[in-house]
Amino acid sequence: MGCLLKQGGGLYERLRVGAVLLAAGEGSRLGSVPKCLLRLQGVPLINRHLIALSGGGIDEVVVVTGYHHSEIEPAVETFPVTVVRNPNPEAGQQSSVRLGLQALGSKFDVVLVVLADQPLLGSAELTELISAYKKRPPETSIVYPEVCGQRGNPVVFSGEIIQELLATDQKIGCRRFIDDHPDLVHKHVTDNDRFILDIDTPEDLTAFEKRTGWKLTMPLCTES
Repeated sequence: MGCLLKQGGGLYERLRVGAVLLAAGEGSRLGSVPKCLLRLQGVPLINRHLIALSGGGIDEVVVVTGYHHSEIEPAVETFPVTVVRNPNPEAGQQSSVRLGLQALGSKFDVVLVVLADQPLLGSAELTELISAYKKRPPETSIVYPEVCGQRGNPVVFSGEIIQELLATDQKIGCRRFIDDHPDLVHKHVTDNDRFILDIDTPEDLTAFEKRTGWKLTMPLCTES
């Protein structure tokens, strides 16, 4: 039997991984609150995400801001990330995805598109998802987590398909593209519900506290 080890000493070749962290939303259903600045145990969610991305072995991160950029950008200025501001965030999430991917460039084997309002997403979840990408069927190039039949986040794309999409005017990362190309998709079925836990409404805040015993507090910029 031949040696299984690839160059670098592991079962899989070392992938260069980039990430786009989306933090451009208005948070309208939460009263126009920057959701990524909600604080868990005193730490803004966006800071938790950046720490998780670093711990998950992500090589480079682009943070996309839009609404609330004046509050969000100072929160990430101490991290070694690229910040891109969407001048038209009202154009929707797909416009932020495209801006982030363009800023990230073409030097990555794998790209994660990450939401900044998933309170419990940590480095373990990112590692789990990247591992699922490595084990995916070879004909697929998009991986997302699925928990109890519910689609979760982040979404993982091959570098090749990202470059193909950037060369077109297609909306990147949206549900419709994924739904229209099921042959490219591998669902990572898991019972880890951190992939499907996010915050959109006041009811979500209450449900999160009931589930975890932890309270998400409002951003300092919204407190009187």
